[in-house]
Amino acid sequence: MMTTPVASELVFLDTNILVYAFVETAEQHVPARALLDQAVESNQAMFCISPQILAEFYAVITNRRQEPPRTPAEAVGAIKQILLLPGITVLPIPTDVMQTCVQLLQEHPVTGTRIFDLQIIATMLGNGVRRIYTYDRPMAQFPEIEVLKPEDS
Repeated sequence: MMTTPVASELVFLDTNILVYAFVETAEQHVPARALLDQAVESNQAMFCISPQILAEFYAVITNRRQEPPRTPAEAVGAIKQILLLPGITVLPIPTDVMQTCVQLLQEHPVTGTRIFDLQIIATMLGNGVRRIYTYDRPMAQFPEIEVLKPEDS
C-alpha cells in the first residue's frame, strides 16, 4: 500500500538530473541514473518534479544541440516512463506561483533564463518542498532551498 508523502520529506529533481539520467554519454549519467533507480525501487514518492521540469526535459532532449537529439516520440516515451515511477510525484503549480516569483525577484534580482530557476523555487516553496537535487550551481545562491548533489545521495 502506497502512503502519501510528506512534502518536507520530498526532494525536488531539477531538469538536469532527468536529462543526465537519460543521456548515457553524459559524465553525470551514473549518479543521476542512480537517483532515478531509487525512484523505480521505492514504494512511495521520495522525489518530486513539476510540469515545468517535464517541459524543460522535453525541450532539452529534443534539441538539435543534444547529441543525439531524441525524436518527439522518444521524448514522450521518456516522459511516460518518468510519470510511471512510483518514487516520483508531480507537484501541482501553486495558484500564487507568480506572486512568489515576484517576491523572490525582489530579493534575488536575476536576469534572463535564471527566472526559470525562481519559478522552480516558487513551485517548491508553494508545495512545502525545500530540498533539490541539481547540477545547477547558481541554485545554491537561494537560501530558501537546500541544494543537494546527486553524488552525495
